[in-house]
Amino acid sequence: MSNTDRFFEEVTEELRRDRAMDFMRKYGWIAVLAVLLIVGGTAWNEWRKASAQAEAEAFGEAVLSALENNESDARIGALSQIEASGAQQGLLQLLRAGELLETDLGAALDAFQAAAEDASLPEAYRQLAALKRVMAGQGTLPLAERQTMVAGLAQPGQPFRPLALEQSALIELELGNTERAIEILQDLLAQSDVSEALRQRVTQLLISLGAETGAA
Repeated sequence: MSNTDRFFEEVTEELRRDRAMDFMRKYGWIAVLAVLLIVGGTAWNEWRKASAQAEAEAFGEAVLSALENNESDARIGALSQIEASGAQQGLLQLLRAGELLETDLGAALDAFQAAAEDASLPEAYRQLAALKRVMAGQGTLPLAERQTMVAGLAQPGQPFRPLALEQSALIELELGNTERAIEILQDLLAQSDVSEALRQRVTQLLISLGAETGAA
């Protein structure tokens, strides 16, 4: 290789280094930022998980502490002091409404209705509140209103369909439609997603009505 060729090669290499340094000075921060985001994102995710778990544990402890009060009014007051949102707020609303059943049925029904109509709550909590209102409101709420609520809750695919069907059968008995009530109850027993407690209640009701239970 001639001296001239070696000279041009050294100059070219030097230019490459200069361009690389210019590039790093201009855009190297992007690579650094990317690394920081990856590391920071991982740390944030772990912190968020730990924080969520700690909040859930604190919420659970607060609820248990509130329910340890001997008096219903004290339990309601303690539950009202717990800060929560979303699903936790829905659970608190249901617990408070359940406590009110012992002392003030009207207030309890209003609380269940408020939870059932609260669009910020998970759908399952809203449906459970509506179902509890139907169950607590037997003899108090208009029959037509209970029929309408139960009809929606008893649709296929709804989370509390078996319990809603039980209420539907009880409403049919109120109306004097014994055969229709028996039909609903027998269909309910044939379903696979029925809890043992509900199955026992339905069986006992069918026996009291003098109907077949399907048991061997």
